[in-house]
This record gives sequence, structure tokens and C-alpha cells, in this order.
Amino acid sequence: MYRTPIQKRVLTVEDISCFGKCSTTVALPILSAMGHETVILPTAVLSTHTGGFTGYTVRDLTDDIQPISEHWKKTGIGFDCIYTGYLCKGRQVSLVFDLIDRLSDENTLLVVDPAMADNGKFYWGFDADHAADMMRLCQKSAVATPNVTEACFMLGEEYPAGGYDRAYIDALIRRLVSAGCRSVVLTSVNCDGKYGIVGYDAKENKNFSYFHERIDAPIHGTGDVFTSVMVGYILSGKTLEEASRLAADYVRETVKVTFPYLDEHPYGLLFEKTLGRLIPKDGE
Repeated sequence: MYRTPIQKRVLTVEDISCFGKCSTTVALPILSAMGHETVILPTAVLSTHTGGFTGYTVRDLTDDIQPISEHWKKTGIGFDCIYTGYLCKGRQVSLVFDLIDRLSDENTLLVVDPAMADNGKFYWGFDADHAADMMRLCQKSAVATPNVTEACFMLGEEYPAGGYDRAYIDALIRRLVSAGCRSVVLTSVNCDGKYGIVGYDAKENKNFSYFHERIDAPIHGTGDVFTSVMVGYILSGKTLEEASRLAADYVRETVKVTFPYLDEHPYGLLFEKTLGRLIPKDGE
């Protein structure tokens, strides 16, 4: 498969929300700013993202996934990383499995963000069947980045609406790994008065965590920004723990920049204001 020695090539497989900062509209600029060739395969086109908007339009692009990936295969295009996010319910997950088998090899990093739920609830249009499909995809991945709600739903468990402690989070990761996931970074962990990530790196056989003060700012798309930055740093040679910590720091800094403007800008992070921090310096 054709790869370029000049830079890493990453394929993002997720929706395009024309308005609202999430999925492809954050992954493409972030990964590009970090120096990686970024290829997109849209799974759907939405007029806006689904958080806080009503009456949005959705164009399902399921029928385009196979022809696009077949053309790339015939052309000999290969990828250093395939990164999947928001997938429509139904046969898209099976088509993405086929795409991965067609376009990856033993050197391709597969990262899955099972974007489907948060705060104890599914996003619009998703259900337990989709959670089971996303679990199968996470089991195939090298790194999965569910939030706490998504992790619970993929395991067929109820979200602990009354709250949870660190022991619960550690056990949740163990259950994900026992269920067949390899490396896991659990995002949006909120316990013991702090907010952060908890992970397990299968390559290093190591658990890690990173917490900071909670900023009470419910902003859409933070998970997409986190995973995009994390992928960018992994492709730049960082370990999973290093990449996750750096991504968490970037999200926290960008939340702080966005927070004063939430009333007039409630639909996503002002990542354009901080994007320059991700651009590699000379020699990096």
C-alpha cells in the first residue's frame, strides 16, 4: 500500500456536521495542524450536530462507503492510522469492518471513538443494538476512547446515575479489557471532585490516569477534540499515556478559552484560538 515517508497518513471515518464543532470538522484541522496528512470518509452529512439543535437534516452516506474504499484499494492507498467516530446505526459498522480489512495492514493503528452517548443517555437515533455493534468495533481496535456512558452501554450495563468513585472506574476498564478491548482511554471521568481520564495501555501493560480541576462547562465536541489530538500525538511518536495527557491538557486549555463566551457560542470549543499550540516546532 502506498504511504508517504514525509508524513503520517490518517483516515477519519465519521460524519460531517456542517454547523457545530465536532467529528470531521475538528479532526481534519487538528490532525492537519499537527503535521499529518488527513483523509476523510464522511459517514453522514448533518446540517448541525445533534446536541442542542432541533429540526436538523441528515444525509446518510452508507451506500458510498464501500465504493470509496474499493477505489482506494485499487489505487493502492494505505493508511498509518484509521480513526473512526460517529457512525450511523445499521449496516455502517459492518461496512467499516470491511473497510478496515481492505485498507489496513499490520502497521495500521486503529482508533475507535464509539460516539453514541453521554450523561447516561444515548444520542438521538442510537440504542442498545448500536452499542453492541460499537463494542465489536472497539474489540478490533488498538485504542478505544469511550466516555463513561458509552463504556457502560457497550458492556450492557446501566449508567450509575447516582455517581461513582475511582474504584468503579478502574473496574469498568477491567471489564472492557476482559471483554476484548485492548488499550482503553476512558474520557469524561468525573469523580472525587476532579475531572479527567483513566486508561490502560496494552502495549506497556500499564494503567494510568490524569485528573485536573473540573470546569463546569457542558460543551459539545470535547471528546472529538480529545481523541483527534491524542491520535495526532501518537502518530508523532508519543506513548498512549503521554498522548492522552497532552490531549487532556489541550482540551482543558481550550475549554478555559471558550468558557467566557458560552452564552454567545454554546455549540463547540473555540479550538481555532488554540490550534497554533499543536503545530510542531522545527525539529519535532
